[in-house]
Amino acid sequence: MAQGLDGRLPLVAILRGLEPDRAVAIAEALIAAGLDIIEVPLNSPDPFRSIAEIVRACGDRALIGAGTVLDTAQVDRLADIGAGLVVSPNCNPAVIARTAARGIVSLPGVLSPTEMFAALDAGATGLKIFPAELVTPAAVKAVKAVLPPPVPVYVVGGISAGNMAAYLAAGAAGFGMGGSLFKPGKPLEAIAADARALVAAYRAACAE
Repeated sequence: MAQGLDGRLPLVAILRGLEPDRAVAIAEALIAAGLDIIEVPLNSPDPFRSIAEIVRACGDRALIGAGTVLDTAQVDRLADIGAGLVVSPNCNPAVIARTAARGIVSLPGVLSPTEMFAALDAGATGLKIFPAELVTPAAVKAVKAVLPPPVPVYVVGGISAGNMAAYLAAGAAGFGMGGSLFKPGKPLEAIAADARALVAAYRAACAE
């Protein structure tokens, strides 16, 4: 079974719209279910508060950070509150370089081979293919053939239990899981159940 960033299970829990008052409880439920890479997109309500509180409560058990990071000032603020992960929807070399300089895992969003190599040249830790609806498993296999073998490639957007195995066979390291896992207002018990189901689906896909 593939391991993710920092030896973790390679499933990123994307909590877009996370309510700060529920942040720690939801993070605890995800970690208990086996998801220990947590991303709070910065277009969520008061995201820096949520991230800081999750870092304080769970930072020794999970890799925690932000998504939709678009500028270097955001990177610096995240570093100052102890975040360990920066995810972007795009390939911005300045954001990637600042993230690497601050010692944070950088997963920029890329779609083309040109963006992939530009991201790596800027210091990216790994690559986030986004949106995956535009990139077939065959395309992932093709780009993996020319990328440096150690580079982890995560696939985000439209991922389900039904297509995990095909992407894994093509060389994907893991996945980002958003709407299938979390929506604002979703009961904690349902989030925990869906997290367990996603972990089980991933493990089953690895066994295919």
